[in-house]
Amino acid sequence: MNRESNGYTIIYASGMVILVALLLAFTSKILQERQQRNEDIDKMRQILRSINVHVTKAQAESEFERLITDSFVVDSNGNIMDGDAFNIDLANELHKPEAERRLPVFVAKIDGERKYILALRGAGLWGPIWGYISLREDRNTVFGADFEHSGETPGLGAEINTTAFGREFIGKHIHNQDGKLVSIAIVKPGRSAVGQDYVDGISGGTITSQGVETMLRTSIEAYEKFLRK
Repeated sequence: MNRESNGYTIIYASGMVILVALLLAFTSKILQERQQRNEDIDKMRQILRSINVHVTKAQAESEFERLITDSFVVDSNGNIMDGDAFNIDLANELHKPEAERRLPVFVAKIDGERKYILALRGAGLWGPIWGYISLREDRNTVFGADFEHSGETPGLGAEINTTAFGREFIGKHIHNQDGKLVSIAIVKPGRSAVGQDYVDGISGGTITSQGVETMLRTSIEAYEKFLRK
């Protein structure tokens, strides 16, 4: 074929376009799989932090498999249903009508006792916040908690993802002495709450702290029927 002809130019250009498209599609596929893998590892690490286990990325999968002995999905009535708890998108579920929601539950076995891990989702000052809270076998006493955010203010609201803040929740109760669900209040340092357990909020991060409190209340309420079964 004459390399100076228009036909050759069109064929050559088309071939290059197809080749580049294939290379880009292949690269995107590889990167997408790697990105999903990293997201899964991060989720495993956060679930483990909610039971006070801190691991590296390299340790995450093996420790998750060792400590998380069961996982399942529950409906709004607390009944176990079909589904993959790990891949539930809680943000989407909480936007559904209550009767259609599917909520993930993870079970850990530590020191011979089951710990129930519930997923949390809410809104902070600048974007979504999320996390996990683990309850002892009584489904009332907090064993651990871990929180994350997408864009809270560094040094202020962003402090919700520190180990120190999560540790404040250990030993707190989500029901009062009458068995009523009251969640856990987050108050300004030096203050207290009446009729429910509380922790100190983040200094200078009032709106984020309020967001965490609301997230705890609404997310745990969604699990209430499961907790009472």
